[in-house]
Amino acid sequence: MKSKLLKKRLIFLAVFVFLFFVEVLIALYVHDDFIRPYVGDMIVTVVVWSFARIVFPDKFRLMSLYVMIFAILVEIGQYFNYVDILGITNPILVTMMGTSFAWADIACYAVGCVIAAIFDIIRFRKKT
Repeated sequence: MKSKLLKKRLIFLAVFVFLFFVEVLIALYVHDDFIRPYVGDMIVTVVVWSFARIVFPDKFRLMSLYVMIFAILVEIGQYFNYVDILGITNPILVTMMGTSFAWADIACYAVGCVIAAIFDIIRFRKKT
């Protein structure tokens, strides 16, 4: 039983590391009007979901919904300039946290969460 759980965690860790690396590459080298703002926002929710799945590989069937709620809360924080309120000045951290609210970001987060939800639906359906 522990072996299966460890295998699942390692798979999610691999997904997390790969997508995080993709996000870093996008942030550093892609300066366009589509990949960076839209695809990057879509991928970031899958990154957060895969990280959560490392910790909780078989729990919380609605994990993608929880990630979406988290993403919306972060976006609302951006609307209220939470980076400034918290006094964060580190440029890398500021970039990771985001500084501007956009409805398009929420739409991209939703697409990423739908991708994660589809994966969870398939996984949990196989279990029953």
